[in-house]
Amino acid sequence: MTHDPLVVFTPSGKRGRFPVGTPILQAARQLGVDLDSVCGGRGICSKCQITPSYGDFPKHGITAEKGALSDWNAVEERYKSKRGLIDGRRLGCQAQVTGDIVVDVPPESQVHRQVVRKEAAVRDIAMAPATRLFYIEVDEPDMHTPTGDAERLARALAEQWEITGAHVAPSLLPDLQKALRKGDWKVTAALHLDHRGGTPTVLQVWPGLHEDGIHGLAIDLGSTTIAAHLCDLKTGAVLASSGVMNPQIRFGEDLMSRVSYAMMNPGGEKDMTDAVRNAINGLTESIATEAGIAPSTILETVFVCNPVMHHLLLGIDPVELGQAPFALATSESLTLGARDLELTVMNPRAQVYILPCIAGHVGADAAAVALSEEPGKRDDLSLVVDVGTNAEILLGNTSRMLACSSPTGPAFEGAQISSGQRAAPGAIERIEIDPVTKEPRFRVIGCDLWSDDPGFDEASKGSGITGICGSGIIEAVAEMRMAGLLDPSGLIGSAEATGTPRCIPEGRTFAYVVHDASADGGPKVTVTQGDIRAIQLAKSALYAGARLLMDEMGVDKVDRVVLAGAFGAHISPKHAMVLGMIPDVPLDQVTSAGNAAGTGARIALCNIDARREIEATVGAITKVETAIEPKFQEHFVNANAIPHATDSFADLRKVVPLPEVSFNAGGAPEGGRRRRRRA
Repeated sequence: MTHDPLVVFTPSGKRGRFPVGTPILQAARQLGVDLDSVCGGRGICSKCQITPSYGDFPKHGITAEKGALSDWNAVEERYKSKRGLIDGRRLGCQAQVTGDIVVDVPPESQVHRQVVRKEAAVRDIAMAPATRLFYIEVDEPDMHTPTGDAERLARALAEQWEITGAHVAPSLLPDLQKALRKGDWKVTAALHLDHRGGTPTVLQVWPGLHEDGIHGLAIDLGSTTIAAHLCDLKTGAVLASSGVMNPQIRFGEDLMSRVSYAMMNPGGEKDMTDAVRNAINGLTESIATEAGIAPSTILETVFVCNPVMHHLLLGIDPVELGQAPFALATSESLTLGARDLELTVMNPRAQVYILPCIAGHVGADAAAVALSEEPGKRDDLSLVVDVGTNAEILLGNTSRMLACSSPTGPAFEGAQISSGQRAAPGAIERIEIDPVTKEPRFRVIGCDLWSDDPGFDEASKGSGITGICGSGIIEAVAEMRMAGLLDPSGLIGSAEATGTPRCIPEGRTFAYVVHDASADGGPKVTVTQGDIRAIQLAKSALYAGARLLMDEMGVDKVDRVVLAGAFGAHISPKHAMVLGMIPDVPLDQVTSAGNAAGTGARIALCNIDARREIEATVGAITKVETAIEPKFQEHFVNANAIPHATDSFADLRKVVPLPEVSFNAGGAPEGGRRRRRRA
């Protein structure tokens, strides 16, 4: 039996089969993919640009051959010659399906761009940056004591600032003489100090007194999003924050999918490295423009990232991280030049610092969380969970610190969910279900009103109601459990069993209707039994990882839980606890740290002593490897129940009643008759 070609869109994850000859733009519209177009598909507006990807994609179950799209045509050639088109891009209105293909929709082609929710947290940081400004007066050249301009500048630093042994970056030499003479031998030098005691390096000079400042970037390079904070290196002030989707999503949504892509496609790691470096260059340019500063004043960048992102940023094949013993090419911190990473927008002599990795699956982002939250400096036992596609977990106090990672997958970010989507305007992000009427009310991103508030329809008209994002699906499942629509095993009851017509048949199971605009041509947003299962698998992996650390520490309870990460910042502690994502603690002991990894990156950017501190801290952390721990599976299975099969969650039940309901496979109350279905 022959099938029409399969088209998979990223980052949405939506897929469908289409006849040969179907334009990509038409396929996107039929699937509800967010792909812009204002010219009616005539190849004029260029809003529908897409990036096809070729190779083996085990995650998607397809192999995309080079001829999977129609040939480059005259319309595209004309557009590129007149207005330019990035290499590798196609126009969605012109490229037609001829075979299985993975298609990435870049941010600029999306009508409703994803909201990268990694804002900079307010934090007091003691300022001692690695790169600083020094005003110096340099001796003029003297024929009787011939020395070079660079040597006399270094002597001035030693005499006027007691900084010995400085050298001028070789690529700065062509500009040095001009700056000295233009400033009448008075210049401002940007000097980089190595926290390990290496040679101080002059990165830039300006004639006279330079008063426009210098800047640094703190970048949280995640598997789904890349978030950057532009900081003033004198005051530490965050001048702008911005983010983009990680373009590597088109090679695989989760880390192991990207490792598999590198394994199965020769040169695949280079494709992913090029994609992420280009994205960082674009992000640097946009954030500098937003802040109104010259990119050449960006002289320092700090990266935090998980081990796979770490390797791909550095241009290292991540294949060893996909198999035991999960060996890193290096776990130590790194200091290198921006040009070594092909980061071409910032100053050509900018320095890059990458925090150390803890172990094969616990990266520099977890180290940054440890630097930000400092669980090792507290007497009480803190569990810090950085929730993302790959959750990283820290447990510790003043006596000991442990770490592990747990493969939660992309369900918490709206992927693999029937009505799921990334966080973007129109996505349901909050939901409440009345336990008596079983009726829902919700909020969407971009609108502050609830769906039952007067004026909601008008206020949300611009974005519409497009689907449900990660925080929304978490709250939906927890609310269904609290409303008695869902039993502890995760089964959804029938309309008869739950008392609401919103529980509708879905194959052999049931689904709960959150919003239905299908009569007007809009979407029907439901939570299906498959969605419940995807969330159960993700939350069970998270809980099991935390429980393993508690076993290693020899405890059954923790004193406090900190939810970190952009996603953690938008999770309600109550709903996370009802779902059983985290161990039971009093709700007032569950807090959000926001983007703690990004905060840790800012601390390392602004304080050179913090770099020494985190390097020492990482050396003292004990790593627990979930992949080889026998009890992980036991904890995982018990955590499948909502909230848990064996933990009573006594603290939670003191404040949140959980109905004692039980349904059979047919959606009827346990012990009742199974609902008959027609064949």
